[in-house]
Amino acid sequence: MKKIDITPFDMQKKPVKEKWFLTPIKWALAFPDTLIRRLKINKVNMEGLKPPYLLLATHHAFIDFKVQTRAIFPHSATYVVAVDGFIGKEWLLRNVGGIGKRKFTPQDKVLFKHIKYSLETLKVITTLYAESAYSVIGTTAILPDSLAKMVKLLNQPVVVLNMHGNFLTQPNYLMPKQRKIKLKADLTQVINKDEVKVLSVEDIRGRIEKAFKYDEWQYQFDNKIAIKDKQRANHLNRVLYQCQNCFKEHQMKAEGTKIWCNSCGDTHELDIYGRLNNVNGMTKYQHVPDWFEAQRAFVKNQLKNNEYLFEDEVYIDSLRNSKGFVRLKNGYLKHSKEGIHLTGEDFDGPLNLFRESNSLYSIHIEFNFKRSDGQKADAIIISTENDTYYCYPIHKKDVITKVRFAVEEAHKLIKS
Repeated sequence: MKKIDITPFDMQKKPVKEKWFLTPIKWALAFPDTLIRRLKINKVNMEGLKPPYLLLATHHAFIDFKVQTRAIFPHSATYVVAVDGFIGKEWLLRNVGGIGKRKFTPQDKVLFKHIKYSLETLKVITTLYAESAYSVIGTTAILPDSLAKMVKLLNQPVVVLNMHGNFLTQPNYLMPKQRKIKLKADLTQVINKDEVKVLSVEDIRGRIEKAFKYDEWQYQFDNKIAIKDKQRANHLNRVLYQCQNCFKEHQMKAEGTKIWCNSCGDTHELDIYGRLNNVNGMTKYQHVPDWFEAQRAFVKNQLKNNEYLFEDEVYIDSLRNSKGFVRLKNGYLKHSKEGIHLTGEDFDGPLNLFRESNSLYSIHIEFNFKRSDGQKADAIIISTENDTYYCYPIHKKDVITKVRFAVEEAHKLIKS
């Protein structure tokens, strides 16, 4: 039997400058896709700015990396990359400037050290996808509390790359073949070298959050981007899981251009401009993110009234390093206002992982992700410093979006 390598991923390894022979390959991969989609880069306050600087980028889809390459051309950069991004290609990722990170873990000191080294010693653009994962619904995700404090300590210019159209090319909940949609991006220096010294942490946070605002559904409607894909509503139930007519949860179904409730039959159609229209004419939320946020408000009230609880048996994959996923025995996942609790059996004994809500401002989720047995399912991902556990609910469906809401709102309630 082949021995399983469970050596933890080396988070201490310092970043390196992109190898010169990999740069033209990166450009060759980025330029065709962005040219086909007629990418336009709108540069604001960038005149005279040269590396190093901290680049904070919004995160929508895989094409983000190609847009970023075009936006900073001809400069290279280093990149904070989650461990799953290194699977099977650690040498390549390290040598294009990859900096390893486990998502939503208290590793800020290690990450800060690498970012500081990249900026001050390597003197290159250092990229951080501050939302930490692809956007769930095409609107801005919660940014970490520590981001503004880190910016203040780094004492370097800050640039925000806010991309438009990327989510529409390949929504995370659907993952269709990449659509050929026009792309735009705003590359804005939001804090210069002089300002970072005098601005307060709150002012820094405010500037970054303002520059990070985006809404892909509104962008689609305002620019009359027609998505005529006859399957455009497929799997919308993964993010719109609660009927807004009868308020039953996890009874939604979405296929073709329609989404409906299996409990009461309430049905909406998604038009070519991304608007939802009730087939009976009684439309409550035309704008998809409004429905999405109504669910968040419902979960928040459940938490306040001590009515929220998620628990299910889960299929567990462990990701210790870049060698890939290793299956563990099925375990049990429970989430309440107090925190998230995973139990089971690890490589070297019992698995008993608890993350308190005050230490977890958000959580990583994956839709229709491939498990170690080749089957695809939705996953809730919990990381420690040395491991990442992909937990696939076995008995409950369309629950991961609600769990993410609950993690974020529980954190807010406890911190308030």
